[in-house]
Amino acid sequence: MSVLAYESNDYSSMTLKVPSLADLSSLEDDLSYSLYRESCYDLEGIIYRKVKEWVTKDPTLAPSLLRLQYHDCVVRGCDASILLDHEGSEKTSNMSKSLRGFEVIDDIKAEIEKKCPKTVSCADILTTVARDATVLAGGPYWMIPYGRKDGRVSLAKEASIVPKGSESVTNLIEFFQSKGLNVLDLVILSGAHTIGKTTCESVQHRLYDYKGTKKPDPSLDPKYLNYLRRKCRWASENVNLDGETPNTFDTQYYHNLKKNMGLLSTDQMLYSDSRTKPIADGLSFQSSLFKNQFGVAMVKLSSILDVVSQDEGEIRTDCKYVNH
Repeated sequence: MSVLAYESNDYSSMTLKVPSLADLSSLEDDLSYSLYRESCYDLEGIIYRKVKEWVTKDPTLAPSLLRLQYHDCVVRGCDASILLDHEGSEKTSNMSKSLRGFEVIDDIKAEIEKKCPKTVSCADILTTVARDATVLAGGPYWMIPYGRKDGRVSLAKEASIVPKGSESVTNLIEFFQSKGLNVLDLVILSGAHTIGKTTCESVQHRLYDYKGTKKPDPSLDPKYLNYLRRKCRWASENVNLDGETPNTFDTQYYHNLKKNMGLLSTDQMLYSDSRTKPIADGLSFQSSLFKNQFGVAMVKLSSILDVVSQDEGEIRTDCKYVNH
């Protein structure tokens, strides 16, 4: 089901319907909003207080925790496989080298195991942490259905499917569709780049050698290009994804696209493709719509389930290791 449903297949003359979280009720076939109500009372309170403690000390953790959830869910579904820490796991992949926040999950899991042993999956913790980190960064709150199981398999080579920031819009749309997400989810979830940083390595090709031309990407705003060249002399440096309001969860990301200040190629191309530009344009003017639909899209993302039964998954007692 589409979150903002297209009335027509003609993307250039589309009308948007704006449904709500109620339209995602089919997800409750596998997940439940009341799962831990009795078995782990105050679960959400425990998680929120811990996330707040960590993010207060280091605000840059908020976008990192949101990103951790995304990397988990697009590989093998939301099964906490990104948290497994062994040779050859997703965590060891080149695509995962800049991921942060694992210690936050470990801290929360240890606390929950004291209160509700062998009850709450790492996958459910991770999806709640991503929501609370978003809230603490000024973003929206959304209700989370529970019941994910923790996977037992985590392979570095599978993490290579995560988009790198240089794909075409068509490739991104196809990737999202393969996960049960649509064009609207792509544009809305890309708006998470309103907070956080990325490595300069992911943008240097746009600054110095775009498509093998030995020249910068001509679509970059000249002043922004000069700024990025000063900021990104070294691939190992970090740069804000939103150059205007990097610490605030707002619609500035979409305004940046209009000014040719999208940092990643995959950001800027959303504003040059007829399938995505009208959505990005619309969201730039409607902050409440963006925040509401971000919550809806995150529920869809966090409900990608490949591991749905106890036979296929488990509830880990330590998020870094499968149970023995």
